[in-house]
Amino acid sequence: MKIRNQSRLAFLFILTFLASVSWAGGQAEQKKLVQAPPGLDATVARVMDTFKVPGIGLAIVKDGQVVIAKGYGVRRLGEPAPVDGQTLFGIASNTKVFTAVALGLLVEEGKIAWDAPVIDYLPWFQMWDPYVTRELTIRDLLVHRSGLGLGAGDLLWWPPSTYTRKEIMRRLRFIKPATSFRNAYAYDNVLYLVAGEVIETVSGLTWEDFVGQRILKKVGMTTSDVRYSATANMGNVAGTHAPVEGVVRLVKPMDSENTNPAGGINSNAEDMAKWMLVLLNEGRLADGSRLFNEKTARELVTLVTPIPSPAPPPELADLKINFQGYALGLNVHDYRGKKVITHTGGLPGYVSKVTLLPELNLGITVLTNQESGEAFSSLTWHIVDHYLKAPSRDWVDTYLKIRARREARTAEAMKKAASARDAASKPSLALEKYAGIYTDAWYGDITIAFEDGKLVMSFSRTPLLIGDLEHWQYDTFVVRWRDRELRADAYVTFALNPDGTIDQAKMRAVSPETDFSFDFQDLLLKPGKKSSER
Repeated sequence: MKIRNQSRLAFLFILTFLASVSWAGGQAEQKKLVQAPPGLDATVARVMDTFKVPGIGLAIVKDGQVVIAKGYGVRRLGEPAPVDGQTLFGIASNTKVFTAVALGLLVEEGKIAWDAPVIDYLPWFQMWDPYVTRELTIRDLLVHRSGLGLGAGDLLWWPPSTYTRKEIMRRLRFIKPATSFRNAYAYDNVLYLVAGEVIETVSGLTWEDFVGQRILKKVGMTTSDVRYSATANMGNVAGTHAPVEGVVRLVKPMDSENTNPAGGINSNAEDMAKWMLVLLNEGRLADGSRLFNEKTARELVTLVTPIPSPAPPPELADLKINFQGYALGLNVHDYRGKKVITHTGGLPGYVSKVTLLPELNLGITVLTNQESGEAFSSLTWHIVDHYLKAPSRDWVDTYLKIRARREARTAEAMKKAASARDAASKPSLALEKYAGIYTDAWYGDITIAFEDGKLVMSFSRTPLLIGDLEHWQYDTFVVRWRDRELRADAYVTFALNPDGTIDQAKMRAVSPETDFSFDFQDLLLKPGKKSSER
């Protein structure tokens, strides 16, 4: 028996050796197999336990090899079905580089040009400023320098609205800019929707069909999907989880198709490994052909919009970045002297991170089914440090401290607001006087109704945005959304005319933790007739 086992081991060794040999130019070359970081499974388990993440999809590629593409944990809390290498997660804004590649393919075909005005292809398109309308280019759609504020216009699609894509795009002309054109970085989603419309107009294919046929299929991402709604499939799909009022639980997934070009792809560890190999190989596919050419590859990762580099938290003071900016659907910065190409993504119940270090020929994707950026960050940098042979650092502990500080700041801000409140104050008007139809120029109609002795706010085109107004102080109320999964309660402050009638109302999120896509602060609500009647 002992001799038989030794023979078997010898045979397995020979097979492993032969598998590591590649042929090039008619000559055999031994190719060293890349190993995963030691103890990786234990590290993933610690990350999941610490940050309360039910499941993770993890892919690592290095030197042209797939080192790992597998799943950990479970798809849904309380259910045994495991996450595996083909379990789908919403990759959210990691979709943006697919949209950039789609435009790059059209540039290669001579159908569009990066620096041609958008109105050359969509003559009806308008921004607030006529100058910006004339000058906004295809490249500008991707790089967050249009002058729109952070998340501007997201309420047109999030939470899921009844607006169509074209209706959303036509309403952009009513959104006032926050800065001058090409003067500052401010992340947006809505201009990627416009990019998707350019793709459809020029190619004759919807964004979904173009990306599905021209990119996913060619890369071999056969189990990925291009629509948010695919998460409704109860097959091998990760459930969506988030902390709601202090408890991590299942939440409703995003199911709207309005902004697929900004964040609609669902993918998994195996398919994301294939995608990273293509990006690291400057557009070359596994069979040696090209998805996109070298020029497009350079365009994708060339910094366009600089981003200010704030001081890092104390735990990361020794890793202060020297530069960062946005390229085409990708962030660019440095880490320990190496260039990093990366992006994150966030949807209800999903967050993800894709990280490429071209100088190391290294790519890492972390997909999660819980909204913990600490989870994907600690795992990513643990893996990067291994391949950099960097000094050891406990990244889980580091991000625990960073999270604790953020939560303490939020708690202090909420406490400060509560202590400054004059709880004894009264509204200037009887409650029913605040009721009526209010209109915002870019969103549309919002109704405040007087029902059973209280005020109820509802957004006409967003079914989930219905909530009860509770008096806060003076003429400020807090709208408590009935769907508590939104985690986006907001102040509503009314201003009065000299005769005591309502002049306008403004909104602002109550908590600093509210997702930026709830851009309540951009609304200016004016009382009057329904916008459709004006």
